[in-house]
Amino acid sequence: MKLTRNQTSHLRNLAHKLKPVVIIGGNGLSENVLNETIEQLEHHELIKVRINVEERDERKAMIEEICLQSNATLVQSIGHIGVFYKPAKNPVIKLPT
Repeated sequence: MKLTRNQTSHLRNLAHKLKPVVIIGGNGLSENVLNETIEQLEHHELIKVRINVEERDERKAMIEEICLQSNATLVQSIGHIGVFYKPAKNPVIKLPT
């Protein structure tokens, strides 16, 4: 899903107060962690994920894999935190146009 600047800004503002609901540890992005991430996205629509990997390229690859496998959109990535958005079947978050 392609987001406009206004929509991205709105989602970033909403995500500011959120705490990470999924934490990816030293074992990386396992199938169980990926399934949990997808489940949380379906439940919350907007989530933060903490990726505890030192290598920037590894973090970027994990973020891309999460987006690919979950059909989510990356809203923001700062350091070890990624913010993902996937609209629910009955969306709760109303995006500006």
